[in-house]
Amino acid sequence: MIQSETLELLEWSRLCQHLSTFAATKLGATAARNLQIPQSQKQSEELLAQTQEAYKLENSLTGGLSFEGIQDIGDSLARVQRQGILAGEELLAIATTLAGTRQLRRAIDNQPDVPVLSALVADIRTYPEIEQEIHRCIDERGQVSDRASTTLSNIRSSLRQIRSQITQKLQNILQRQANAVQEQLITKRGDRFVIPVKAPQKDAIPGIVHDTSTSGATLYVEPNSVVSLGNQLRQLTVKEQAEETAIRRQLSEQIAAVAPDLEYLLSVATILDLACARARYSYWLKANPPRFIQRSEGETITLRQLHHPLLVWQFAHEQGAAVVPIDLVIKPQIRVVTITGPNTGGKTVTLKTLGLAALMAKVGLFVPAREPVEIPWFDQVLADIGDEQSLQQSLSTFSGHIRRISRIIDALANGNSTPKTPRPSLVLLDEVGAGTDPAEGSALAIALLQYLADRAQLSIATTHFGELKALKYQDERFENASVEFDEESLSPTYRLLWGIPGRSNALTIAQRLGLKAEVIEQAKTKIGGASEDVNQVIAGLEAQRRLQETKAAEAEKLLQQVQRLYSEVSQKAAQLQEREAQLRQQQEQSIQQALVQAKGEIAQVIRRLQQGSTTAQDAQQATNALTQIAKKHLPPPPKPKPGFKPQVGDRVRIPRLEQTAEVIGAPNEDGELTVRFGIMKMSVKLEDIESLDGQKAEPIASQRQVKETPRSSNQQDSPTTTPPSALAIRTSQNTIDLRGSRVADAEIVLERAIAQAQGPLWIIHGHGTGKLRQGVHAFLQQNPRVSRFEPAAPEDGGTGVTVAYIE
Repeated sequence: MIQSETLELLEWSRLCQHLSTFAATKLGATAARNLQIPQSQKQSEELLAQTQEAYKLENSLTGGLSFEGIQDIGDSLARVQRQGILAGEELLAIATTLAGTRQLRRAIDNQPDVPVLSALVADIRTYPEIEQEIHRCIDERGQVSDRASTTLSNIRSSLRQIRSQITQKLQNILQRQANAVQEQLITKRGDRFVIPVKAPQKDAIPGIVHDTSTSGATLYVEPNSVVSLGNQLRQLTVKEQAEETAIRRQLSEQIAAVAPDLEYLLSVATILDLACARARYSYWLKANPPRFIQRSEGETITLRQLHHPLLVWQFAHEQGAAVVPIDLVIKPQIRVVTITGPNTGGKTVTLKTLGLAALMAKVGLFVPAREPVEIPWFDQVLADIGDEQSLQQSLSTFSGHIRRISRIIDALANGNSTPKTPRPSLVLLDEVGAGTDPAEGSALAIALLQYLADRAQLSIATTHFGELKALKYQDERFENASVEFDEESLSPTYRLLWGIPGRSNALTIAQRLGLKAEVIEQAKTKIGGASEDVNQVIAGLEAQRRLQETKAAEAEKLLQQVQRLYSEVSQKAAQLQEREAQLRQQQEQSIQQALVQAKGEIAQVIRRLQQGSTTAQDAQQATNALTQIAKKHLPPPPKPKPGFKPQVGDRVRIPRLEQTAEVIGAPNEDGELTVRFGIMKMSVKLEDIESLDGQKAEPIASQRQVKETPRSSNQQDSPTTTPPSALAIRTSQNTIDLRGSRVADAEIVLERAIAQAQGPLWIIHGHGTGKLRQGVHAFLQQNPRVSRFEPAAPEDGGTGVTVAYIE
């Protein structure tokens, strides 16, 4: 009984009515208006999962899930199971329901990540063969069609023929006896065809009179010539009806055979429609999915910016006032919250808002609060809200409250709750202990709340008793809250404040409502000094709270600005990275294209060299061409980063000695410099020092230049490391082999080769005793066309081959 009373007090039926407007079928609307509250947390979690997946489908599918064609066929299924025969419209409704459910299942199966809904539709059977048979036998108007059976088709063909004969004969009579008929009209009375005959002329057209006009001037006569045809028509009509009944009976029997499957299909369609209705209603409320928490594990109830759903509807559809949200953040150890403050301040609305939020979460609805929405699963929501005064039952306000509270205590006692393991119930008490002597009412309220702290997981109570405000400081399971009152406008703001007890502001409200000032002043003199001091303390606390809220709002605004700037910077960084990747890709493509082009040009040069006999001039031209290709396609060498160059007077660090020294001498050609630390001087190499900020010293580049002039005997054996300015290719035309020759013979060969050479000349002399090499070098040193010479590269023979560069 107390459960139904609570639902009535919280106006749960109004919320269900609002929910039903979002259903797509009559079945879903009916289920929403009679919404059942689950008895276990597992059932609630399943409903929430259905709502979340339906919410996803509503956002991903254009128009959401379609329930077109699905109708309430429950009565039809019940009748066929009692061997009843369905009408054509009922059969057609079953066919469209089967088709609509099949489309619904297909839409769900085609969507990913909806396992709950997919499992729900996995076992339904839509019997397309029954649907096709119904459409074959029943037309769009719900009538049995001619194609339903050959017998029916023949009967109707005969009916059309007889009707045609009757009509033809009656038309002939109307033409022959035009003076005897009231008008040229063929009509029916019952199932018989008749013509209107003037009463005085009835003998002109003998037949059966089936009806008379109101005035008696017209008789509706079936001429004798068509009576036999009329009788045949009636017989055929009876046969037609019998055949139609047989066809509908056969279809009804097919449906009766699968009625349990169709009932399951209908229940699944209803569940899906109800889930979509919950999703649409939650979307309209801008609600968020709740998470059921375990307060015993230290989790906190978190309901920020919680809106009353009925007030939201009233504001949107009934021109109500704007809804002021409340914040409910209740720590796990809190069992009782006492809300104080002025009348009309929103205390009762707070109770109803929390009660509806708990029920909405239980039935699978989202809660109209800001994420995260964290609330326990309450097995019972028990409320004593409002005035249960009744003249018929001789109940005063106090008596009505006490009777309802007694029923709440009985409901809690059924769960075998203890102080250590309270029952997971939510108790909502409005104006606890009111309606009687304040001293006794206050004592009763304290005892009741202490009892509830031991028996219920959470109790919220509103009160004006100041003694209840002190419970927080005696028991850690109690907490104070208050509704805010704006003293400047002398009106409540409907905001809920935590941690600070409220003031009733009775005198202030009385003044705002027009009570005479002299009465107000007289009342102020009757208030004790201690009470006034407490009110001043509370007022100071409220002022501090407002200041802290202002600072928190400023900090939140600053945080939002930082988050926005961070988002912008992150976006720009991502754009730069993307641009860098694009440029790198373009550069790689350009390099690949240059490589392909260079390979092609080098291949052409090689083919020209391979064609016919190759001369030194051809080799030189090929060398020049390769040089141009290299300049064209090879990227310029990167510029080396400037290193640390120590100067006289600089302070440097010597890591191996762990000393800091002063440079007193510049580096010499060997890369050594003189430093001083303390009274000591020493020479150190550049690689052994670094700057004070950790930079390594730049080494002195030792370039061994080729010495062309003057040619002395000690230079001829000095190899040069300077690479040629142009790329050179060694061929058989610019290579001579002097191995085994005497020096004198070698000079003749050299003279002839140098005269014909147009570029580098490779001279093979081998190692041997070294005399041939010395003679070759001496000859090259004295020849005016030889600009310089050097040992060949290791892969070309090393010191056993000399390369001479010819001018």
